[in-house]
Formats: sequence, C-alpha cells, structure tokens
Amino acid sequence: MAVAASQSLVLVAGKVTDSVTHGFLPAAARLGLDVTVLTDRPSDHAEAYAGTDPAPTVARCDVTDFRAIVAHLAHAAGPPLGAPAGIFSNSDFLQVPAALAAAYFGLPAKDWRAAARAKDKALMRAHLAAVDPVFSADAARVPADAPYPLVLKPREGVASEDVFLVNDARELAARREEISARRAGPLVAEEYLPGALHTLETLGDGHDLHVLGSFRTRLSAPPHFVEERLEWTPPPPETGQVLAQLERLGVGFGACHTEFAVRDGRARIIEVNYRVIGDHCDFLLADLLGVPLFERILRVHLGGRLGAPPPVPSGHAVAEPVIATRAGTLTDAPEAMERADGAVRLSYRPQRRAGDAVALTRTNRDYLGTVRAIGPSAAEVDAAIGRFRAEHAWRIA
Repeated sequence: MAVAASQSLVLVAGKVTDSVTHGFLPAAARLGLDVTVLTDRPSDHAEAYAGTDPAPTVARCDVTDFRAIVAHLAHAAGPPLGAPAGIFSNSDFLQVPAALAAAYFGLPAKDWRAAARAKDKALMRAHLAAVDPVFSADAARVPADAPYPLVLKPREGVASEDVFLVNDARELAARREEISARRAGPLVAEEYLPGALHTLETLGDGHDLHVLGSFRTRLSAPPHFVEERLEWTPPPPETGQVLAQLERLGVGFGACHTEFAVRDGRARIIEVNYRVIGDHCDFLLADLLGVPLFERILRVHLGGRLGAPPPVPSGHAVAEPVIATRAGTLTDAPEAMERADGAVRLSYRPQRRAGDAVALTRTNRDYLGTVRAIGPSAAEVDAAIGRFRAEHAWRIA
C-alpha cells in the first residue's frame, strides 16, 4: 500500500524506547508520513529525537486518557488539526487509550476491549476461563486451598517486574507486602503453568492474521522470571490452540506478542502483549524475516491490508541479553555495532551505557544490552555470540 506524503500519523508514547526511536519513526519516514508524538514526557522525546531528519513533532498530552488525545487532535491550534490518517502506540500501557482515540475518529484500530483484556491479567483469565481455566485471584484474597505454587504479579505489570514464584501462603504474604511497599496497584496470584516456554508473534489487519514466527524462551531460576535467552524455533504444533484463545480475546489487529507454555500437548497462555515483541527482538525478527516489519505494522493502522505472508526463514537466530549481576555504575560497555562473524550476522544494541547507574531488580530491567545473531545453524550462531561476549567487557563499579 502506497502512503501519500501528506498523510499524518499520531504516535502515542510514554517513555522513550528503541522500538519507536530506531524502528517505527524511521519506518514512518520511509512511508512519507508526517509524525506527531503525543506523550506525557515531551522533554525526554525531544532529546531523543534531536538531530533526527525528519524530526517528529513532539507535543505534551495526558496520553493515559483517550479524551485528552481526542481533544488535542480536535482543538490543537496547529497541525495536526483534526483527524490524522492513523493513531498508533507501541506501549503496553497505552493500547486502550490509543484504540479509543482511533475509534473516535473512525480510524483503523484494535478493539479497545481486546486491548483491555490483554493488559489486565485478571480480565484475561476471566475471559478465557471457559476454554482454559487457570486459577487466578486477587492476591489479597487467595483461598486456603489455592493450588500452590503460585505466580504473584502486578495485574497490569510488564517486563517481569515484581513477579515471584511463591510456594505457600506465608511466602505469598511476605512477597505481597514487599511489592506493595514500592509500588501501587492491584496484584494477582495465578496458577504456575509449567512446560516449555514459547512466544508467538502475529500481525493482523482485521481480516487476515499472519503468524510471523516463534521464539523459545529460557528463564532465570525461580523465584524470578528474567528472560535470559530467546531462540528462534518453528511454531510448536500446539500453536493452533493459542490462536483460538487469541481469537476469543478479540486479538487480531496489528502486532501481538504472546507468551505461552506447552506441556503434554496443551498450550496455555501466560501473557498477551498487544504490541510487537520488545527487548530488541523486534529488530531481530525484522532482520530474520527479511521484511520491513515496522512499516507493515504501521500500514495496517493506516487501513492497509497485509498481502502475502512473509517467507519462512531458513536460518537460525538468537537474542541474548547481557544481564547485570550487581548494582552500581556501569564503567565499561561496548557501543552499538553490527558485524559479520563468518556466516553469522551479529548486532549489539546497548540498553545501558558507560556512566549509567544500574539497580539490580532481578527483572528484564537488568539488561545492559542485547546481542542479536542470525546464521545458518545453531552451532555457528552460538559460537559467534560466545566470541562477541568474550571480546567485550561490561564492568559495574
């Protein structure tokens, strides 16, 4: 689908992310879109895009409230005055307000109810209960006969933050008190779902849904759930079960990243993130598929159709984060780079740079950077990653 240069895109954002800065904004420029970033953190975004050509317009807005987004677009003194060609967000927290604002202007959008179900883990469990019952309760009202071990987590959390495996009521109470001391918001306690952990990456246009692929995920040891490695694999045979559950949730427009466990032929959803996969795996996915992934995601939000699905990759790919093991100040770390190691294409993108303070959280927030590698075989990819990590140092004082 060709995009006219006069079309405008409103990108609804919270914090600055590499996915937007290095993925969606360059994609929008290639599509000839005039971009306005609506955000409640305008100074952070203005700083991040300084020197970018073309630079997006950055405007302050309470993006957590769809009414504020609508009012900004309807009453702004300058461009974009009135309805844009598309409203898009890649933020976990802003899918519902972005969808509601798009719906107000009659633009292509995710069903706001599906976005709410994906974000709110209690809503998701309630909506899937008829097809996949999973024990889930408000963490303050867990019955005595609950099926321990349980996973304690924020009802609308992300990035494995404040997620713990608890083995009994006493441990549940202690962890609940610990989490509540540092963050507000409700907590849920869910049945622990054992099995092989996979992701499913999908992209839909409201008519067709493409399965882009799947990663196998390696986690840290309990009680934490830090993602230590994602390895490209064919979607498991149980993928159809996951797609049926996503359809029941109403998920089928735009990008979606779903995490699920497979055991004894049964697939059970752990979490639905109604946006493209993060932690730099979106860049890996685009490189591996050999398609303009970010442009394709934006096109469906402009009313475009998907067309033919991307080809099935023949190579192997891994995303492996470098994870902090202590708190302090990062004194030494490599900069972003891309290089060839034999037949392997290797990329590194930092999430922390020398001089940054590092707090040890036992979550995905502990990533110092991510190594991405694509090659003909698993052995070659693993060897290239090993050499890269051996040649560079990440030191924390």
